[in-house]
Amino acid sequence: MAVDTSHKRNFCIIAHIDHGKSTLADRFIERARLVQARGPMESQILDNMDIERERGITIKSQAVTVPYKASDGEVYELNLVDTPGHVDFTYEVSRAISSCEGALLLIDATQGVEAQTLANLYLAMEHNLEIIPVINKIDLASADIDSCLHQIDHDLGLDPDMAVKVSAKTGEGVDLLYEAIVNYIPAPQGKNNEPLQALIFDSHYDPYRGVIVHARVFNGKVRVGDEIVFMHSNATYRVEDLGLFQINLISKPELEAGDVGYFIAGIKNIGDIRVGDTVTLKNNMAQEPLPGFKEVKPVVFSSIYPVDSNDYEELQDAIERLKLNDASLMYEKDSSAALGFGFRCGFLGMLHLEVIQERIEREFDLSIVFTSPSVRYTVHMKDGETLYIDNPLEYPDPMRVDWAEEPYIQANIITPTEYVGPIITLCLEKRGVQTQMNYLDTKRVELIYEMPLSEVLFDFYDRLKSISRGYASFDYNVIENRRTDLVRMEILVNGDPVDALSCLVYRGNAQTRGRQIVERLKGEIPRQQFKIAIQAAIGGQIIARETVNAYRKDVTAKCYGGDISRKRKLLEKQKEGKKRMKMVGNVEIPQSAFLAVLKTEDDS
Repeated sequence: MAVDTSHKRNFCIIAHIDHGKSTLADRFIERARLVQARGPMESQILDNMDIERERGITIKSQAVTVPYKASDGEVYELNLVDTPGHVDFTYEVSRAISSCEGALLLIDATQGVEAQTLANLYLAMEHNLEIIPVINKIDLASADIDSCLHQIDHDLGLDPDMAVKVSAKTGEGVDLLYEAIVNYIPAPQGKNNEPLQALIFDSHYDPYRGVIVHARVFNGKVRVGDEIVFMHSNATYRVEDLGLFQINLISKPELEAGDVGYFIAGIKNIGDIRVGDTVTLKNNMAQEPLPGFKEVKPVVFSSIYPVDSNDYEELQDAIERLKLNDASLMYEKDSSAALGFGFRCGFLGMLHLEVIQERIEREFDLSIVFTSPSVRYTVHMKDGETLYIDNPLEYPDPMRVDWAEEPYIQANIITPTEYVGPIITLCLEKRGVQTQMNYLDTKRVELIYEMPLSEVLFDFYDRLKSISRGYASFDYNVIENRRTDLVRMEILVNGDPVDALSCLVYRGNAQTRGRQIVERLKGEIPRQQFKIAIQAAIGGQIIARETVNAYRKDVTAKCYGGDISRKRKLLEKQKEGKKRMKMVGNVEIPQSAFLAVLKTEDDS
């Protein structure tokens, strides 16, 4: 049964990480009888990746259509999009927001407004969404609802009288939330009689049916059998199947203005699909595409190599499929003397990098190695040329470099007042400069710092959470490039540089970083018949060294008594042999050595 456009509501759930978005989505799905509430039901239904369940985070935004009979007796079609909360997946949130007219801004009753709550609020405001504040976890003994209402008014500038109090865990207040969605969120404005304009906000790959495209129809209709055109790539396909998301894919004869659904058109060429593209009909084309999403800029760069060089093509296929599902992943071909052929990839943050690594290993069963993550530096040469470098191997001769710049971020940290001292110490250690300190109320402080992005990459987030016992929240955005004293640090094993371990570092941190790396390598490289020197060097200067001792045979064991010169002669002979062996000896660096250095680079 077709639902009139005025009875449709498209909304997303946005919040800081771990405020209960996926649990609330479960309650919506349960109430709509899309799954049996009595039977054994997995929690976080929309988090369908193993990694999402294990880490307790949402990585991919997921859509689901929920039918709802309101108190006025009318049946409404609610299209819900569940979104991630972590700062690394803001791009996923922006895409979900652009396909909706309204947003539920979820606030944890025990934590209050946090950094990512504010960031997502501004994102929703940019798209002119109707925002309903929702206070979640009201069933907990530590819930402070009055404080949350004050923060909604004072920090967010929203109407506290509109706020809906719910418990996503028990289901309390969810019916009131349904009514608020119907009453406050506007219906879609599109017209069915205009040329088709559908925005692609996501897609995924099915090995049997090809690419399944997730789209929001803004104007017009699309039916099975229609010939469609992707306006960016100009590729033409015939629609084989379309419909709505109701946990599983539910086929329908057509999608019309205001619908959020999927279509399948036998698309095997992944390159034809681009998130943010507009789909239209071939025989009645739209005049212009819908405004897409702003191009995402990666901030962390790392190279991926297969452990077995024969897996290169499988790795290429895996990255292409992931790109289809994750538009923020950037990649290009790369090669290394130590690791062979691979790909240089750009990520939105360290969590994004870890998730991609785990997805490649689990979903495609590939063993891979990541090189040391770095940011993109701007290098100004003495001849006036400007280079943009994210790979240490591309760093030019220091004699030709005039000066270099590195990206800085503005970090917003909201913390209870008792943790302010240790957090300020951590930020100073990471070369941060405090620009503001705002007391939001008697218990919470907002700290705003400007600091180098490279300092935040490794352990900053983990240390912030442990210092504040999990109460401090962190959000950042890249602001500008600033001058820095940049050097390339080489790691030498037996005198030979290992290109996969070289990295660009701030000169003041070089010695500490170099010492950490050589110490880790010493523990991983097996002993040989000769001594192995592991060194960190800047240019010709060695800044750190460790030695893996050789296996030794007691050549003097057969000398009993007699002159000392006999023993010395045998030891000298052994020494010469070791020297010759070292000259021709080749040190194999095991895979575990690369992983030990790269995975826990900055752990303290």
